[in-house]
Amino acid sequence: MEWLDAHVAQIWFLIIGFLVLYYAVADGIDLGIGIIALSTRDEEKRGLMMASLQNIWQENQTWLVVLGGILFGAFPLFYSVVLSAFYVPIVVMLLGLIFRGLAFEFRDSSKRPSLWSLSFAWGSLVTALSQGFTLGGIFYGIPMEGYTFTGTVWSWFHPYSALFALGVVSGYITLGSNYLILKTEGEVQRQGRFYSSLFVFLTFIIAIAIYVWTIARHHYMSQKWLAMPGLFNVAVFPFLALIAFVMCLRSLRGRSEFAPFLWNVSFVFFAFIGLSVGFYPYIIPSMVTIRNAAVSSSKTLIFMLAVIIILIPVILTYIGYKHWVFRGKVRKGGYSE
Repeated sequence: MEWLDAHVAQIWFLIIGFLVLYYAVADGIDLGIGIIALSTRDEEKRGLMMASLQNIWQENQTWLVVLGGILFGAFPLFYSVVLSAFYVPIVVMLLGLIFRGLAFEFRDSSKRPSLWSLSFAWGSLVTALSQGFTLGGIFYGIPMEGYTFTGTVWSWFHPYSALFALGVVSGYITLGSNYLILKTEGEVQRQGRFYSSLFVFLTFIIAIAIYVWTIARHHYMSQKWLAMPGLFNVAVFPFLALIAFVMCLRSLRGRSEFAPFLWNVSFVFFAFIGLSVGFYPYIIPSMVTIRNAAVSSSKTLIFMLAVIIILIPVILTYIGYKHWVFRGKVRKGGYSE
C-alpha cells in the first residue's frame, strides 16, 4: 500500500499517456480520412471513405470526454492551466468535431450530400490543426509563474506549435491512408497507398525536426542524451520508431494490407513514448512535475484507479467486439467479408 501511495500519480500518468495514444490512433484514423476526402471531388469516393468509419467514429470521440474527466480528477492543476492557455484551439477543435458529427448524421438523408461531405472534411482538418497547436504548445512550454498561467490568449501560436500541427495533420493522413488500404478496394485503396507513401516520409521528417527542437529547448531533456543510463532510456524509443518507419515503407511496396497500418501505429507509439520519457518527470515541461500536478490526496487517486481499472477493459472489449462485427472490406451498399 505504501508503494502504491508513493507511485499512484505516476500510474495515472501512464494511464493518461495510454489514453492519449489510443485516441491519437483511433480518432487520428477518422480525422486523416476526413482530410484525405478534401483531395477528391468524386462524391462516391467520399461516401465510401465515410462509410468505412460509419460504425466506429462515435466511440473514438468519447475518449476525449474520458480523458478530460480523468485530467480534471487526477491532475486538476494541469487541467486548469491547459484550459487557460489553449482556450482558442480547444474551442475551435470542439466546433470542428461538431461539424464532423453533423456530417455523419445528415449526409445520407440529405439532397446535397456534398455539403455534408465537405463539412466532414473541413471539420477534420480544423480539428487536427487545433489538436496539433495544443500539443505543440504544451511540449514547447507554457508561460507560468509558480502554478499560474501568465501568457496571453495567443501564447500557443508560434513556429514550434505550427510545425507540430503540420506533423499531426501529416501523421493523421498517414493513419487514415493505411486504414483505407485495410478497409477498401480499387481506386480508393490505391489512393490510400499513394498518400501513405507520401505522408509517411513527411511525418518522419517532421518528427525528427520536433525531436531536435524539443531537446534543444529543454535543458533537462538534453542532459538525458549526454550520459548513460539516460541516453539509453530516451534513445531506444526513437530507434524503434526508425525501425517501424522503415518497415512501414517496406510493407507499402508489397501487397500486404494490414502490415502498413500495424507499422504506422508502432511508429506513432514509439515516437510518442520517446518524447514522454524525455519529459519525465514533468507534465508541464520545465514547470510542473507529475507529483505536483496531482491531487493532494493519494486516497482519491487510488479510489479513481480502482474504478478506471474496471472501466477501461470493459470499454476496450466492447470496441474490440464492434470492430470484429464490422470487419472486412467496405463496398458500396455495406460491409463484406
